[in-house]
Amino acid sequence: MQARLLPFLVAMACASLGSQAAGAAGVTRQMIDADARTGADVLTWGLGTQGQRYSPLRQVNTGNVGKLVPAWAFSFGGEKQRGQESQPVIHDGKMFVTASYSRLFALDAATGRKLWKYEHRLPDGIMPCCDVINRGAALYDNLVIFGTLDAQLVALNQDTGEVVWKEKVDDYAAGYSMSAAPLIVDGLVLTGVSGGEFGVVGRVEARDAKTGALVWTRPTVEGHMGYTYDPDGNRKENGVSGTAGKSWPGDLWKTGGAATWLGGTYDPKTGLAYFGTGNPAPWNSHLRKGDNLYSCSTVAIDVKTGRIVWHYQNTPNDGWDFDGVNEFVTFDMDGKRVGGKADRNGFFYVNDAATGKLLNAFPFVRKVTWATSIDLATGRPNYVAENRPGDPTSATEGKGRTVFAAPSFLGGKNQMPMAYSPDTKLFYVPANEWGMDIWNEPIAYKKGAAYLGAGFTIKTLNDDYIGALRAIDPKTGKIVWEQKNGAPLWGGVLTTAGNLVFWGTPEGYLKAADAKTGKVVWQFQTGSGVVAPPVTWEQDGVQYVSVVSGWGGAVPLWGGDVARKVNYLEQGGMVWVFKLPKP
Repeated sequence: MQARLLPFLVAMACASLGSQAAGAAGVTRQMIDADARTGADVLTWGLGTQGQRYSPLRQVNTGNVGKLVPAWAFSFGGEKQRGQESQPVIHDGKMFVTASYSRLFALDAATGRKLWKYEHRLPDGIMPCCDVINRGAALYDNLVIFGTLDAQLVALNQDTGEVVWKEKVDDYAAGYSMSAAPLIVDGLVLTGVSGGEFGVVGRVEARDAKTGALVWTRPTVEGHMGYTYDPDGNRKENGVSGTAGKSWPGDLWKTGGAATWLGGTYDPKTGLAYFGTGNPAPWNSHLRKGDNLYSCSTVAIDVKTGRIVWHYQNTPNDGWDFDGVNEFVTFDMDGKRVGGKADRNGFFYVNDAATGKLLNAFPFVRKVTWATSIDLATGRPNYVAENRPGDPTSATEGKGRTVFAAPSFLGGKNQMPMAYSPDTKLFYVPANEWGMDIWNEPIAYKKGAAYLGAGFTIKTLNDDYIGALRAIDPKTGKIVWEQKNGAPLWGGVLTTAGNLVFWGTPEGYLKAADAKTGKVVWQFQTGSGVVAPPVTWEQDGVQYVSVVSGWGGAVPLWGGDVARKVNYLEQGGMVWVFKLPKP
């Protein structure tokens, strides 16, 4: 035992020492904690662990944004285009940006010059649900860390691109994959897993960011055991998530889904990490009578212990694939630390960030058919029973009754992150208005096979628009302003102290609007659809704005009538950077 363990310990020590030596000026915990308050770097997905996507920079503002021009652009190249949903991270004059097919580029942030490229070798047989995308990387010490489509976590040296450590998270042949940007908290790298359409079991993992060694795992399906790990890799039970069998019938909890595929946020004031969980498996809700915890929920996890402190379930017994993975963004309201979440089910929720108590809930899209409202006393939805897809076992034609549901399963908001401005006290939400015909079908679990038990067709609701960027007051639920868009919005939002809101459209535009009025004050055609969130930073006294361009993602793959409506959009793969011209 000792003979086998010694080489492993020596290798881990060398990797840690090498990282520390190379990273003398690397990213620290203190820098990550301050990321939301500074503009010199972008160290986290969300411009701070809270995920507000607010920058205090104001060099670019409503008065001069009309002069914004390209500083440089970089092509991801090759034939590996497809969807590009990555948010760049920037540190020490370097930009690190992921691309489709599990690639990562290091670029000079001021000039766009390529410093190095890492291409992860993907095996045949990967099963990503919704395109071969990646949403970004995390920075810590002298490492850049990202997840891959074959469910591995890779840490690279920021200066050279060399692999420092690599860990297998799970079995891609069973449907597991990784597409979210990792979250760094107190020297730990927190990740979720993708694959809810294949009957995987969702979970959150914490690893030592310098070595990749597991520290704890927390399943997000009720009935599964959590674990902690000592420095030698020995495993110890850390309590079952919930109560086995309480909200799941039979053995369905063993393949229950609830994948944490969008990643998480963290608030240092509460000490909690917040992860959204996806749909329960299978989609056919008649097979799994009960609430099916912790699917379609926000779970708040104590980072030190790996235990769930509270949960709030947005869609109990989900029958429409209303994944609850949307980001939980913490902010101050009425002297309280709270969190906002624009859920795929069409409702916006405000919860106490420390306890999970529901404080407010209201629709942020115009048409919701599955529920009339959310009961603020119980926290539960007031369902419209006849708008749940029918039970196929009571039908003669082999499928259940078809219903029309809005929003569609692609959601009132999907992966595209919203932004919050402490200046205007408004959320800026990329919303979509669409519906679907949906029906249930018989289904049985088979490892590595799609586990849906439903069929669907996405439908448009309006002739003139699908997407709408909406400024929303979380206290009143009022839509203060909106900017409609012909195609669905699928990229994220950035807001700044310069009274600006930036967002992209599938038609290829990066746009900026006045944060208070919604008036569009600048736009630029990037050449392909924007399905990624913009960022901004300051370097050598110059404020830069950047976005990744490249049409793809779930809409052209799953979008039905909507996909056909926007099939003229071209694929691409570029990162664009803008700045004001010199006076």
